[in-house]
Amino acid sequence: MNPYQSLPVRSFWRPAVAEPDPLDIDDVWRPRFSLGQDDPVITAGSCFAAQIGRALLDSGMNWLDAEPAPPGLTREQRQARGYGGFSFRTGNIYTPAVLRQWLSWALGHTRPPQEAWPDGDRYVDPYRPAIEPDGFASPAEMLQAREVTLNAVRAAVLKASCLVFTMGLTEAWRDTVDGTVYPACPGTVRGTFDAQRHIPHHFTFAEAHRDMTEAIAMARLANPGLRVLLTVSPQPLTATATGGHALPANGYTKAVLRAVAGQLALEDPGTDYFPSYELITGPVFGGRFFGPNHRTVTPEGVEFVMRHFVAGLNHRTPQPQPAPTPASRSADAACEDAVLDYYSPR
Repeated sequence: MNPYQSLPVRSFWRPAVAEPDPLDIDDVWRPRFSLGQDDPVITAGSCFAAQIGRALLDSGMNWLDAEPAPPGLTREQRQARGYGGFSFRTGNIYTPAVLRQWLSWALGHTRPPQEAWPDGDRYVDPYRPAIEPDGFASPAEMLQAREVTLNAVRAAVLKASCLVFTMGLTEAWRDTVDGTVYPACPGTVRGTFDAQRHIPHHFTFAEAHRDMTEAIAMARLANPGLRVLLTVSPQPLTATATGGHALPANGYTKAVLRAVAGQLALEDPGTDYFPSYELITGPVFGGRFFGPNHRTVTPEGVEFVMRHFVAGLNHRTPQPQPAPTPASRSADAACEDAVLDYYSPR
């Protein structure tokens, strides 16, 4: 007799992964904690995370939109201005460092910089450059809009039962003047690049683990009962600032983030990991959920991941859903990171 003889089928690669039709693989996630239909859930993270809020709403869960769009906007206008994707209008948060930064500002631990980037006769928020495609009329208007978002972050954290955060990147850009971390390299989405001021930083496992640990600690200082569900975006990076090849650079990024998520789940009974990364990139799926660029996750891939997510929450076998309509957005639709492809030499 040995320990493997008493393990369930789901613990063995051949019967659980290799033999079933890939679309019939099930029981990949058993949540560590339960979420009731009325428990407020907030979401933040990389562009792939924008799918989770909609999936929660569609399944009857209580996704909290703490910063809803003002009335009178079309769906396209709401999306373009950063409403409805996450629980607050921070834009995409790719790294644990930027999540920690937003929470620190919102919960009063530090004060955000007051600088606004000029953009013609308008102004842009350096920390959410894709928000407001036409910019703001003045620095004061920009700061006022950011304060609305900070209040929304604070209110959401205080009310939430669970924070779902999707990590996407380990590469980022720092400001040497104030030490802040940008969501995108200045001069790509918006702004002007200054080589003396804007420097690349490649987060190590230790740094990403520290930032995520501090972010969770800050959130729980405000809301001791907050549970955390971590995921890792399956979308590869668009470009690496290291000058190295994008393929191993992406491997490093995802390996670090997946290890951080796993380590935090081991250390903290109030933190769990959902395998969205594995459900898209696992070898058994053969890249079927990526578009022609081998980067963008298709609507079918998003639906497949969300089906497993909802099934896990409901403790049941995932059931196929109707095919996404042509109007469905891919997981790449709101990625600031995707703009980097424009700078590719060919």
